Amino acid sequence: MKGLSGKTAIVTGASRGIGFAVAQRLVEEGANVVITARKEDALAEAARSLGDRARYVAGKADDLAHQDEVIAAALDAFGSLDLMVNNTGINPAYGPLMNIDTGAARKIMEVNVIAALSWVQKIQAAWQREHGGAIVNIASVAGQRPAPGIAMYGVSKAALIHLTEELAYELGPKVRVNAVAPAVVKTDFAKALYDGKEEQVAAPYPLKRLGVPDDIGSVVAFLLSDDAGWMTGQTLTIDGGVLLNGGAG
Repeated sequence: MKGLSGKTAIVTGASRGIGFAVAQRLVEEGANVVITARKEDALAEAARSLGDRARYVAGKADDLAHQDEVIAAALDAFGSLDLMVNNTGINPAYGPLMNIDTGAARKIMEVNVIAALSWVQKIQAAWQREHGGAIVNIASVAGQRPAPGIAMYGVSKAALIHLTEELAYELGPKVRVNAVAPAVVKTDFAKALYDGKEEQVAAPYPLKRLGVPDDIGSVVAFLLSDDAGWMTGQTLTIDGGVLLNGGAG
């Protein structure tokens, strides 16, 4: 893909799953990556498997001091900070909105939305305002249709999609901001949605399978690349066609 070689990306939530697949594809395309996640051992192993063009910093994505540390590490190791992937997301609460603890609801919004904004603010100040770049936010089809059982997560992802549009409007022309909205992808994070019933869950999908992390990693790499140079403020739905059946994935 054009324009990724030699660029530097931060990818949050990248010790496994979608985040790791994104980082892996970026490295394959010649980029440098700094990956983050909470668990240091898993993160260190992920960085080792990515090779010499990867660094890691463990911490919580919504911790402002951690964000500063990651940005400093990227600039120190690679001298630029061109790309950002806001992948970290949490969903600690299942069930109807009428039963959700409001503290859990605030935490979902803090990690899934406000942290993404603060990452962008800090990266703008550190590098992209002067030099430009590209950002991708990992949303969800749950933010595009009602998602019973994970409704507050869906609310946060709807907010992230709109945040993507607002940032794209404000940060152009130097910085492009896009999002992807996956349906169910086979990761540990989503395991409760399909474990023991994968065939049943995949049945409404026209492609008759659930997603895998590489399905998302390749599209994110495209959006960050110069091949997507005239795209900003867009959310690409990657769902195996499930929304064609009216499902939320």
